[in-house]
Amino acid sequence: MNKRQKLTLALVFGTLVLPLASLLAQTTTAPPQTFSATVYLDYRYYLTNAGPITLKPTDPTKAYLSNQFVFRRAYFTYENKISDNLKFRFRLDADNTANVTGVTLTGSPVTGASTSKDDKLRPFIKHIYLEYSNFLVDKLVLNVGMIETLTFKPAEERWAYRSVAKTLVDGYKDITKKEIRATSADIGVSLKYPVAKYFRLAAMISNGAAYSHAENDQFKKLMFQAQFVPVAGFSVVGYYDYERQLQVASIPVETKPAGQMFKLDVFFEMVKNLILGGEGFQYKNDLYQTGGTKYNVAGWSAFGRYILRPDKLSLFARYDSYVPNSLDRANQDMSLAIVGFDWAPYHDSWKLQPNVWFTNYKNPNYYSTVATSKNDVSFNLTFFLSF
Repeated sequence: MNKRQKLTLALVFGTLVLPLASLLAQTTTAPPQTFSATVYLDYRYYLTNAGPITLKPTDPTKAYLSNQFVFRRAYFTYENKISDNLKFRFRLDADNTANVTGVTLTGSPVTGASTSKDDKLRPFIKHIYLEYSNFLVDKLVLNVGMIETLTFKPAEERWAYRSVAKTLVDGYKDITKKEIRATSADIGVSLKYPVAKYFRLAAMISNGAAYSHAENDQFKKLMFQAQFVPVAGFSVVGYYDYERQLQVASIPVETKPAGQMFKLDVFFEMVKNLILGGEGFQYKNDLYQTGGTKYNVAGWSAFGRYILRPDKLSLFARYDSYVPNSLDRANQDMSLAIVGFDWAPYHDSWKLQPNVWFTNYKNPNYYSTVATSKNDVSFNLTFFLSF
């Protein structure tokens, strides 16, 4: 083979074979994909009053069962890191909320109708979004779709025991039965940006109806968050949200009803293996005006956890104070204390988390006419599973 033939062969190889090999390498190398699951299973036993007063069904002839096993949540998450800057998440959640699944007609078409309920652990979509890092400028993160809100995450990450109990604002309605328009996920857009090493900003606009409901008005919910870290291990997070709401008959026409929340979190992580945190909030909602009565909801929480052996054994404790209506003198106030420990006997994918809840009511008769005690004590053995 002469020199010209060798040169021709090299050109053919360079223009055809190398690009083809590069293309094959790109198509056969799949982007990083992960699957994960998390499950919370409880054994529940009420030590007093057959369970916390505020958690009982509205039907006085019924009560939550003690001495039972119950699945509270089950998450399944798929994530795909499409590129260095682009990530996709799809998460299914499941709980035991009863759903009406059909109507049975027997006898009279009017009096013979009965509904059928299904208590199975049913999956539903919790997250489905794209995350774009370094969007427009370096370090700016964009999320679009059914995404996490800015309301709970800082406190939830430090508390770290969502398996035991939701954080204060997240679980407020569950404990007090007082409505707060706050959710862990919603359909919308968010931007997060670290302005400096010690200062971070985030903003979000969403439907405001939460991930479990379709949009029901023309207004949007605005959320703003600012995190200040003056020294390593100490941080302060301020949060504010605002949402216009539909006019209702009980509010003067000239009033533009709205809901808004002010929230402040403080976290101390300067001591090895010790995490301390606190959060406080006030929620004002004009739609709570009925006959001249307005409801202002507030509360605060302090919690801590100490890691005795990493990935093996930890202790945790928490105290919540609830003010269902700061403008009412009916003594609706209540408090909740939680103590327990977190033990991974074999592997950190399987944990046992025994915990005891102490609930106290300033006026138990406000919540139940048959209440005999200001205190409720509940025991939970929580099984935390993840893989």
